[in-house]
Amino acid sequence: MTEILRKKIQFIMMNPLFSELAEVSVGQHFYWQVGAYQVHGQVLLTSWFVLGLIFLLSFLGNSNLKSTPEGFQNFTELVTEFIRDLARTQIGEEDYLKWVPFLGTLFLFILVSNWSGALLPWHVIEIPNGELAAPTNDINTTVALALLTSISYFYAGIRKKGLGYFKRYVEPAAFLLPINVLEDFTKPLSLSFRLFGNILADELVVGVLVALVPLIIPIPIMLLGVFTSAIQALVFSTLAGAYIGEALEDHH
Repeated sequence: MTEILRKKIQFIMMNPLFSELAEVSVGQHFYWQVGAYQVHGQVLLTSWFVLGLIFLLSFLGNSNLKSTPEGFQNFTELVTEFIRDLARTQIGEEDYLKWVPFLGTLFLFILVSNWSGALLPWHVIEIPNGELAAPTNDINTTVALALLTSISYFYAGIRKKGLGYFKRYVEPAAFLLPINVLEDFTKPLSLSFRLFGNILADELVVGVLVALVPLIIPIPIMLLGVFTSAIQALVFSTLAGAYIGEALEDHH
């Protein structure tokens, strides 16, 4: 019985389909040595690509502005109005305008990063170690974005209220201090892991399906990934705006 089981396992492992699935791995990195530090080279490469693409689209849409928008200027103004409305809704009429650039940068970087992972065949580009993927497919990127959001809402609250901002930790009652402090620690955790988990899961599912059925089946999943990628960018920037609005809110 043991011999039969061993032969079955050997047959499965020799099957090319399962060997392809075994190549779907997580956590391999292409490291660059920068002084005494190691950085994830593949994340920097794809991040620079995303930033360059955003800059190019922005330049094309705004290099020749006209009072009556036409062509690509229509698209860039539509995106700007969308981000402005999002900031106004989450932060409030009084303070929203100064936070439009920050929320817009977050939204566009996450959106283009997610879509690059869903639409571009990063995996066909060979690098010495690991493989290229969306920047948001790396936990370091999502944690950095979440920490930027945390720094921003602390800055917003302290700038408006001074040290009186920290009164919120003992409101409405002093015994809520540990819970309120814990809430501020869990905000960046939830932001980073939600984005990272969704993007990683989407790329893994597509990778497995491409190995199983290379031609037709992965296409609907890829289209679904485009939709969920946009939703994740919207959720992240909406929550960032809500946290900033909460820090700016006057408590009476």
